[in-house]
Parts: sequence; structure tokens; C-alpha cells
Amino acid sequence: MNATLELSSAHPAGGSVTDEPLFETKGIDYIPLAERRGVPRDLAWMWAGALFNVEYVVYGALLIVGFGLRFWQALVVVLVGNLSYLVNGLGSLQGPRAGTAAFTINRAPFGPAGAKLIAVFNWMTQVGYEVLGLYLVVSAGLALLNKAGVGTSDGLKWALIVTATCVQLALPLFGHRMMLRTLRMMVGPFVVLFILLAIQTIGKAHLGAGHDASWASMMAALAFVLSAGGYGWPMNANDFSRYLPPDTSPRKIVGWVALGGFIPTTLLMLLGAAVATAIPDASNPIAGLPHALWGWFIWPYLAFVIVQLFAINSIDLYSSGLTLQAIIPGIKRWQCVLLDTTIAGALTAVTVFSTSFYSFLEDFVLFMLIWIAPWVAIYLTDFFLRRGHYDSGALMQTARGLYHRSGGIHWPGIIAQLVGMVAAASWLNAYPAWISPLSNQTGGADFSVFMGALFGAGTYLLLSRRTVRAEASAATADRDEAWLAELAAEG
Repeated sequence: MNATLELSSAHPAGGSVTDEPLFETKGIDYIPLAERRGVPRDLAWMWAGALFNVEYVVYGALLIVGFGLRFWQALVVVLVGNLSYLVNGLGSLQGPRAGTAAFTINRAPFGPAGAKLIAVFNWMTQVGYEVLGLYLVVSAGLALLNKAGVGTSDGLKWALIVTATCVQLALPLFGHRMMLRTLRMMVGPFVVLFILLAIQTIGKAHLGAGHDASWASMMAALAFVLSAGGYGWPMNANDFSRYLPPDTSPRKIVGWVALGGFIPTTLLMLLGAAVATAIPDASNPIAGLPHALWGWFIWPYLAFVIVQLFAINSIDLYSSGLTLQAIIPGIKRWQCVLLDTTIAGALTAVTVFSTSFYSFLEDFVLFMLIWIAPWVAIYLTDFFLRRGHYDSGALMQTARGLYHRSGGIHWPGIIAQLVGMVAAASWLNAYPAWISPLSNQTGGADFSVFMGALFGAGTYLLLSRRTVRAEASAATADRDEAWLAELAAEG
């Protein structure tokens, strides 16, 4: 029998997520086998609880309002684009095998020093999404105060920004157990909210309205859905799957993660697209969408919006903290959460007092594809080349070890990332901020995700196929020895 399976089946891993400590002390540390908990279904509930969120109604409305699609075109784009949650499932497989967070595992394809550069990109992306969520929380709070007759002022805006930032801190600060349990509890109320929203708004939709958009517009919209959907989440995925036992079924992990993401985002995007056919301002969930609601329902709607946004922001804030640890290894996880929350709160203040939020939103989601498109493909290619065999001890080392290579940099990974980023940028259509040369020559077509992934993964495969497979063989032996030592130490 495979030594890994013998060890994992003999070791007292397993049990419920509720057996974890209430306050998580782990950061990017290796999770010992005795502390592995949960089943793949837990991840489905977590993703569903976070993604049953008004943000995805906004994204669906933008397909109509921002990209000019008809509803049938939006339907095709949403269904095809959200199949990318299978990619998020594949991006959840590394955590159980390596026992650590995503941007520690990232040292395998890029080296400890090279991985820090990629981690900086991810940290900025996570903080950007935190700002997006906090901005909408503050907007919903201001709308509630307006309805209560309190009005708005700069002082109230500052008070809401500070309050929202402090509230946002709690869930990520407690950590993994609290995150999974709380997000699961949110699924039921959010499903009820979705049903009520659908009842109130779907009858107002004009699904046949408008004119067919060009195929180039559809491709740009598809890139947007991929980025906002499953292709934009693998940076977070292993931060939550790493607590699963290493012999957990890969098929179940992929299936449950994909299901937990596909169902809520597809339903909510289609709802947003449908409403936008009748209410052009539906892409604004605070000022626009409530026009389609019953008068009395606006109060609970805005309250739910605030809770929902805190939920999805918790995913980003938790992962941004772990990513910051990968950049600055000596810092504690709770310190990272405090620092990230402070930065996100400050940037939210800047955004609240500006007037260009929705153009920022569309550009932000598209521009981040330049680094994400090749990175996801390289990350998964590396995993499959090494067949999931990681040396967990070497992943935790930054100055030596199996993955240190040339001064801490794995140049094939860095070169592949740069090639992929150039390819993605050359096919990106983020009009009016940027239309890439090749996109401009093909009527605005956006192949940024596909080209970034193709060139990134292809370059990595050509440059590192043999060396990564050799590392995988060494890692299998090293890992088994480490697990044996762990078993002996625990008696």
C-alpha cells in the first residue's frame, strides 16, 4: 500500500469542523494530520454562504448595462463562464496534500523569493475586493439612514466607514472554524432572500428587449464572468481546504466546491441580468435595484445586503492575511488581519468620497486577469506535473530546501508568468481604460483569460517538466519521513 495512504489512514485525523479551536492560531503553518477536520461538503456550504451575495446580482446587471448584451446572450455567457468553478475545485486540491495555505504552496512553482512577487499581486487583489465590499456596506448603511430620516453627512459617512471596518474584522480574526460555520448558517436566509427578490423583480423583466451585441462584446463579458466567478477564486481556495485530511477524495473536493460556487452565482447573475432589462440602474444594488422592490421590503433587503457583503468580504480578508504572511513570514495571522482591515478601511474612505466607483469596479475585475489568468494555469500545471506530491517541510523554508533552487527563485515559473501576463494584456478589452493591440484589431474581442492561461501553462510545461517531476519523486520520500517523525513524536 502507498506509504502516504497508510500514514493518513492510521493517523487520528478526521472529525467535524466543530472540533477545531474557536480561535485559530495557525497562519501559513503546516496543519498537522491530527488537526485535519471536515469533509468536502463543508467547502460547498462555505462557498455557497459567501457567494449567495448581492455582488453577483450587480455583475449580472453589468452584462446588460455595461457590455450591452441581450438576455439570451447573458444567459449563455453566465452558464459557460460559471463552469469555471470547476477550476476553483481543482485549485482546492493542493491544500489537503501540502497541508498549508495557497501562497505557501505557491513556493513550489515559483520558489520562496519568486513567490513573494506573485503574492504581492494577490494581496492587492484581495484588498481591492475588500474595498469593493466595504464601499457597498457603507452605501447600504447610508441608504438605511436616509429612509429613517436621519439624512447623510460627511460625519455619518466616516462613522459608517469606521463601524463597517471594525465589524468586518471579527470573522476573519476568529479564523477557519468560525468562517466555515458562520457561512454555512447564512445559506438558508440568503436563499429565502433570493426567492423574494426573484418574485418581486422577474415579472418586470423584458427578456427580449434590446439588440444582439457583437461576439466581441460577448467575449469581453465572458472574461468578466470568468474573473468574477470560478477563475478568480483559486487564490483563496486552499486557505480553506488545507484542513481536510490528505486522503480526502479529489473528485469530491472538486465536485462540492464547483457546486457550491456554480449554483448561487449563476442564479444571482441571471437575476441581475433579467432585472437590468427593465431597470437600467439595476447594476447599483443600493440606489437602482430597490426601485423594483416592494416598499416595505427595502428595509430587510438593505439589512441583508450588509450581512451578505460582510460574508464575502470575510473570504478575502482571511486570505489577504495569509498572503501577507507569505510576503512577511515573521508576522502573525491576527496582526495581518488587523493591518489589512486598516488599509482596506482607509481605501474605502477614498472610494466613498469619489464618484467613479462603478467604472472602477468593471476595470478592476478585468485588469486583475492579467496576472490571474497565467498564475492559475501555472499553479495547476505544477500540481499535475508533480501529481500532488509536495515536501511540506520544504514549503515552509525560505532560505534553503527542495524548492529554493537559484537564490530562492524558480526561473521557469517566473518566465512563464511574465509570458502569460504579456499574452493576457495583449488580448484584454477593458474599454475605455484600455483596449489591447490584438483586441483592437479583432473588433474588441477579449481572449485575455484563454491566452494568459495557454501561454503561461505552455511555457511552464516546456521549461520545467523534467525538473518538477524529479522534485515530486524526492518530495514523496521526504514527506513520508516527515509524517513518520510526526507520528513518532505524538506517541
